[in-house]
Amino acid sequence: MNIVELKISPKDWLYIIIIGAFFGFFISLCFYFLSYDLQNISTIIFSTSTAIFISLFAFFLITISNKFILPKVKKKFWYLISFIFSFLSGFVGFSFSFLLFSFGDLKILNIISPFWIYISITIGFLTFLVGLILHQFISMKYKNEEIKNQILETKLKALENELNPHFLFNALNSVSELIYQEQKKAENAVIQISKFLRNAINKESLITLETELSMVKTYVNIENVRFDEKIVLKIDDFEEFKDIKVPKFSIQLLVENAIKHGFTGAIININIKFDKNSIIVINDGKITTNPKFGTGLSNLQKRLELQKIGNLEFEIEDEKMKFIIKIKDKF
Repeated sequence: MNIVELKISPKDWLYIIIIGAFFGFFISLCFYFLSYDLQNISTIIFSTSTAIFISLFAFFLITISNKFILPKVKKKFWYLISFIFSFLSGFVGFSFSFLLFSFGDLKILNIISPFWIYISITIGFLTFLVGLILHQFISMKYKNEEIKNQILETKLKALENELNPHFLFNALNSVSELIYQEQKKAENAVIQISKFLRNAINKESLITLETELSMVKTYVNIENVRFDEKIVLKIDDFEEFKDIKVPKFSIQLLVENAIKHGFTGAIININIKFDKNSIIVINDGKITTNPKFGTGLSNLQKRLELQKIGNLEFEIEDEKMKFIIKIKDKF
């Protein structure tokens, strides 16, 4: 069952209630100018309040229908159930308003009281027609959003697919150098690559920080096969943030970039730190005063923008290269 067809957000309901209030107000103006006896503030109060009550009952009844009834019945009965609840919204909303204001002496109630039940039924049918129009509008709105999300997901997958061959090429190139020199290391590298790829085939574009860091550790193990354990990885305590979602390959990409451009043959220390709105990757390798955003870094920047997570920055501090994923929302 497609949840889009059932979804009406609180913001949509707020708009519906506001529109209902304005609709009731303008209806009251028609009554106001229709008869001299109705030219008083009580006419406007009654009509506007009635429209608000109808909207509130619609919110209450249709929410119950969407959450507890429609998901449990066959789709062919949806329109019948929707008709019943929409009709009840108008009928009960008007009846409630009429009975509530009947304790006062309102001119408009004296006029409609002989046939208020017929007005309630009529308004019930009108509410259904209005609800049908709103349903089509909201359905189109969310289908449009679903299409946008699908396009976004396609763009993200295309960007991720840029990275997979990029990583595999580097990793397999490392293994090829070891096959005839140190077969044990080559065998270990293949095992590590297999472990990395098992995590990498996750279809989600956003993964937990814990999963991403697991991939980073595996990646460094792969590279250390080639670089004789000269890559020292230190990850600060992240228990507080382990369940937050980050783009797949984001931190791994920054670690890969640090090795690719910072490794000089000596030991390189890579430290991954966290604060309330940043993920920071620091390395003490070769300093690049103006790093170019090639395929990898540009890819990460685009994914951060598309997913509206944040942006990528870099700086040099204490003779160390520092890349920072700035998170828009705090952890």
